[in-house]
Amino acid sequence: MTEPTPGHRPRAALAMSPDAAAAVLDAESLTDLAALCDLAPLPVLDDLTTTRARTVLADVDLLVTGWGCPPLDADVLRAAPRLRAVVHTAGSVRGHVTDACWDRGIEVSSAAAANAVPVAEYTLAMILLTGKRVLETARDYRASRTRPDWLSTPRTVGNHRRTVGVLSASLIGRRVIELLRPHDVEVLLHDPFVDEAGAAELGVRSVGLAELFRRSDTVSVHTPLLPATRGLVGRELIDTMRPDAVLINTARGAVLDQDALADAALAGRIRAVLDVTDPEVLPPGHPLWQCDNVLLTPHLAGSQGNEWRRLAGLALSEIARWASGEGFLHPVRRERLAFLA
Repeated sequence: MTEPTPGHRPRAALAMSPDAAAAVLDAESLTDLAALCDLAPLPVLDDLTTTRARTVLADVDLLVTGWGCPPLDADVLRAAPRLRAVVHTAGSVRGHVTDACWDRGIEVSSAAAANAVPVAEYTLAMILLTGKRVLETARDYRASRTRPDWLSTPRTVGNHRRTVGVLSASLIGRRVIELLRPHDVEVLLHDPFVDEAGAAELGVRSVGLAELFRRSDTVSVHTPLLPATRGLVGRELIDTMRPDAVLINTARGAVLDQDALADAALAGRIRAVLDVTDPEVLPPGHPLWQCDNVLLTPHLAGSQGNEWRRLAGLALSEIARWASGEGFLHPVRRERLAFLA
């Protein structure tokens, strides 16, 4: 695919849901975007089959996409003969960048690196909070209105020399490892694509999957959901976890066997923090809702509120680089899709 001519202002359009555009692209971001591109007038394109959409697509060099973008399939690409690049203002591009895009050589960038930051921060917070049993102690304190005898705290409580297992050195997994460095914990890593030398560069120890679950006080799951990882964390692994160990999942719900997790948590053997489930909202009668050992949050670890500005900022910097002919700093490669969320 031909690189843009330096100094040439690309024609761009927004393709995402109106809600996503309103959340991620504030007035300042839209002004900055318009300074870089000839931006097609609003509203955003959330249906690429309409007459208006086809008129806009006929002239675009660049699509700025976000949550709710329809698939960019062969039919859409036929309507967009000039399209050369897609810049995604969120993380995964799997939902809209199709094989037709790769076949045509369209360049793709994603704000996944920016979205990894709040997920890793959430994970670090949960590792430290669960290590101190803050959530359970706060619940008991509210019920009893009595300060517990802190000198009788079990030696299993606390974060000094705690062992944290990180499942997958993904963008988020690597960021979690980085955030854990100032803390006095041992970090184990399981990632079949990272050898011992690569793990040493990250400052962690590479171990097998079974050893990760057996040895860790906390296991944090960061593997993408792929055919090979669906149900990866099954009953056998969960049953080998240390008593009172914590399982944190900010990846995808289907990576875990939720029935096995519910059994272990309801039995009081382990604890869990789940920011993602399968389905995304569990049925009302699911046992995990009733489990005091499990904290359920509604997929809030990723970018929200003022963190959306970080997504927009990364996307804008990528557009500026591409328009100047420098190329993307955060490209998404077809050959890497098997390793990405």
